[in-house]
Amino acid sequence: MGLKVIGAGFGRTGTLSLKTALEQLGYSPCHHMSEVPKDFSQIDLFLRAANGEKVNWDVVFHGFEAAVDWPAAAYYEELANEYPDAKIILGVRDPEAWYESVKTTIFLIPSNFPRWLRKLVPSSNKFIEMIGKTVWENELNGRFEDKEQTIEVFLERIETVKEKIPSERLLVHRATDGWDPLCQFLNVPVPEQNYPWVNEGRQIRRIVQILKLLNWVPAAFFLSGLAFLLYLV
Repeated sequence: MGLKVIGAGFGRTGTLSLKTALEQLGYSPCHHMSEVPKDFSQIDLFLRAANGEKVNWDVVFHGFEAAVDWPAAAYYEELANEYPDAKIILGVRDPEAWYESVKTTIFLIPSNFPRWLRKLVPSSNKFIEMIGKTVWENELNGRFEDKEQTIEVFLERIETVKEKIPSERLLVHRATDGWDPLCQFLNVPVPEQNYPWVNEGRQIRRIVQILKLLNWVPAAFFLSGLAFLLYLV
């Protein structure tokens, strides 16, 4: 089947809303970072791709009609060549707002992911490793905390996509644009319902809070055991 729509924009540019919108328009299912941890083979394949290995994209995206967000967006150019009939959507937003959004959400996940859980569940360790290699090293040059440099990378990505993808094949998209430009670009009817707005940031911040709490689990078990031993004495 092959991909019909490919997202070239960085994560945190309204990608979950775009995924939801594309699925409502019939491009279902649409790949997104949220799909990766559900399938160990996805984690493995994207980690191999991040390490520069050749992967079979037909295998990676088997059953998917579209792909947005990281990790797929990291390979937009390769995917555009692999699927020459696919339309390319470049998600954009205000650079300052984008940086602050990333800083307070997905950037916090690797540093707060419990080490004991990474050891106990090898697939979770590979998932965090894949994100680190794909996003923080390959896409953002390993210097995310340098705000000025990272925003420059963000802006360069936008210009690079515009240079590499023919204008008739490319839509520069903001979530605030709504249905009309997207539907016109894809040549599909405009739905009656409003364009979806998924507050992914709030969900991610909740996940970060849960991860922070999970870091205390080993200590809680230790203290409980110690208290039990003292009780026996």
